[in-house]
Amino acid sequence: MKFDMDYIAHHNALTETNPYFKLFLTIILLIVTLALDNLYFDVLIFVVMSIVILAIARISYKSYLKFLSLPMAFLVITCFFLLFFFGKGNVIFETGIWGIVITDDSWHYAVYTFMRVMACLPCLGFLALTTPIAKILNCLRTLKVPKLMVEIALLMYNTIFIFLNEIDTMQKAQDSRLGYNSYWSSFKSLGALASTIFLRSLDKSETLQFALDSRGYSGELPVYEPRKKEN
Repeated sequence: MKFDMDYIAHHNALTETNPYFKLFLTIILLIVTLALDNLYFDVLIFVVMSIVILAIARISYKSYLKFLSLPMAFLVITCFFLLFFFGKGNVIFETGIWGIVITDDSWHYAVYTFMRVMACLPCLGFLALTTPIAKILNCLRTLKVPKLMVEIALLMYNTIFIFLNEIDTMQKAQDSRLGYNSYWSSFKSLGALASTIFLRSLDKSETLQFALDSRGYSGELPVYEPRKKEN
């Protein structure tokens, strides 16, 4: 199943809920989660927001897990380096490899960083998976966020999905040619994918600029404005 966040945002039980409410709730929860230094609160926020996403918004658990998978990969790598290469204090574990150890400070940094990010991810997921990007950008515009920031957010959103679609297409092409049949071929295919996707990204960005110019782009992108309901 291909992950389509835009489709999910338009087809869930909370799509029509007031976007300002969802935006402010997300911001408040993020601020409180980052301000507090409490693991129990982090776990509570993760559980509660996950229940809201899965049970109330009725988003499938597979889509939710796919949303968490990419930031989770970066989070695990970050916490790994925090655990083994940062922090001072008493040594609580020795690896026996090049003097690499785990200290009480590094353990604290890694655990608290992991739990804080894990608590923030469902908060962001609540907004991203239940609110179409057009409504979010309209909220930002009406809240007087600079137009430049809103336009950059719109272009980044579109570019990210174009980028992911290119990766998916190239991976399927490599897989059909047994590019991931062995460890050596997998590493070779990943290297080719990384190098090619960079060139494809430059090509797509140039195509995007041509598309904007051909449609009379003058330095300002129009932002969706929902119709006001008539009483």
